[in-house]
Amino acid sequence: MAKPKGEGGAAQTPEEFAREELRRHREAAGLTQEGLGERIFTSGAYVGQMECGTRRLRPEIAELIDRVFGSGDYFARLSKAFKPKYEDYFAEAAELERRATAIYEYASTLVPGLFQTADYARAVMRGGNPTALAEYVDGLVASRLERAGLLDDPATPEVWVVLHEAVLRTAVGGPGVMAAQLRHISACVRGHRITVQVVPFSAGAQGALGSLVSIMQFADAPDVVYTEGPRVGQLLDYPALVQRHWKLYDLARAAALSPEVSLTFIESVAEEYAACAQT
Repeated sequence: MAKPKGEGGAAQTPEEFAREELRRHREAAGLTQEGLGERIFTSGAYVGQMECGTRRLRPEIAELIDRVFGSGDYFARLSKAFKPKYEDYFAEAAELERRATAIYEYASTLVPGLFQTADYARAVMRGGNPTALAEYVDGLVASRLERAGLLDDPATPEVWVVLHEAVLRTAVGGPGVMAAQLRHISACVRGHRITVQVVPFSAGAQGALGSLVSIMQFADAPDVVYTEGPRVGQLLDYPALVQRHWKLYDLARAAALSPEVSLTFIESVAEEYAACAQT
């Protein structure tokens, strides 16, 4: 079957077709993005992001859209064109991550996925899936390493990471794995690809945001915050909540060691792990 044609006559992907259909139906109904957003219990900015491709058409949102337009299950079926590679709670965040111009992350216990080595990622995945088949874990690791390809571009997105000292001290996979992981972070910093700061234990309650927080910025859309706990994640785009997370992130950076001192600290801990691995 031939692919559908866009307005310019070029073949469209299923995702592009779904986005164009959403815009076409909205305009035919005489609704603005804000007007549709009110009817599906979200924001006009969210509708705009679905139409331009920075947010995916989620099944539960598609069902609401069908009710607004009286389109049966048309958009519910179109939503199946969006096939996430990741678990549902992270799939949309992963799509936004690829489109971000800047990413600001905070982690309290584990190295964020974008910066994990294969061995570290495997230890994390196995820890959360102790009885899973090897093939399943291999797939999870492959998906996580594919995300890291985001850093292959030498300049975009801009990446700033704040790690609590607990991330460095939690020996995921053992001393050898940790030594390699921290050296990988060091190499990213020395390659001028990312900026990293460490919040030391001595900072106390200062700079504690939660398990993981990622603030993403875009060239043509408002900032979005992603927060994550054990097997659950949440995207926040309401301006007041986004601003609140920015304030907390700035407090964490203020409590952290400088980037230069943080790099020295990370490399020192890496050497401690390396020495332990040799004994």
